[in-house]
Amino acid sequence: MKHCNIRITGKVQGVFFRASTKAVADQLSVKGFVRNEKDGSVYIEAEGDDFSIESFLDWCKEGPQKAEVENVEVTAGELKNYRNFEVVKKNMLW
Repeated sequence: MKHCNIRITGKVQGVFFRASTKAVADQLSVKGFVRNEKDGSVYIEAEGDDFSIESFLDWCKEGPQKAEVENVEVTAGELKNYRNFEVVKKNMLW
């Protein structure tokens, strides 16, 4: 199992990015969450096996149909043992 912190920039808000991310994560058995950030990016924490995470990252580089992904920044993190994948509606820091 591995844990990735992912920040995606480009035209990634208002294009169903979060909902599409959850659908793909559920298909791949990836656990974690996705949320919009105040700066216009999307932030994801994802956990899964090597194959699932690699497939998930490949999808993140494309995103949903109307998205225009400019950059995907991935850093490794410590496992948090998420039980499912959730769409976070609002960043509590805003």
